[in-house]
Amino acid sequence: MKITFFSHSTCILEIHDKCLLIDPFFSGNPVFQNINFLEHINHLRKVDYMLLTHAHYDHVCDVEFFSQKFNNVLVISNYEISNYFEKKGIKTYGMNYGSFISFSFGKLKYVWAAHSSVFNDGTYGGNPGGFLLHTDEGNLYISGDTSLTSEMHIIPNFGKLKLSILPIGGRYTMDIEEAIMASDFLKCKKILGVHYNTFEEIQINKDEAKKKFYKKGKELILLEMGETIFI
Repeated sequence: MKITFFSHSTCILEIHDKCLLIDPFFSGNPVFQNINFLEHINHLRKVDYMLLTHAHYDHVCDVEFFSQKFNNVLVISNYEISNYFEKKGIKTYGMNYGSFISFSFGKLKYVWAAHSSVFNDGTYGGNPGGFLLHTDEGNLYISGDTSLTSEMHIIPNFGKLKLSILPIGGRYTMDIEEAIMASDFLKCKKILGVHYNTFEEIQINKDEAKKKFYKKGKELILLEMGETIFI
């Protein structure tokens, strides 16, 4: 499994020949204020799926752009977000907290997140969530924007995780210390940190954050824009 990080919570997962875009946030992203974000995505030959954790602008602002660029893309999210984009003519698959559902890349489960969810126009965005992804290349947990919750204890019961993608910026989500606690709940030693340094309110010291994880026997991975890892 190949993971490319762009900024904030936006990542690309490549599983065999399938490409999954997570929470696309380019055009309105202050990180790209003086950078042409198109240069960072022009190399993408396709996007097969978009996974949306909730309706906030910094997670969905470029859904329509990518749906037009890759017209066969399937948006996967909760029922309300899926309905919202379906009305715009975008192909969607709605789900809610429930069972695993099989797709061409593996099995996907929509799981609890403690946050809020509303579109910029005021439309209700349903229950915020995360995704538990099981594939033949390993299992991945994408928490979405969330605080620390006891629900995370349940996740490893479904299978051992190779990696968890957790927010670490604080204020609106977990901070560093809470993300370490979350990794304990998840029984996962390898964490990809997201949702930090995009805005003034969620600035962190990256070196200190890595040291705090290391002292607890964990690895915090913080990628640069466009950097890739394989798990």
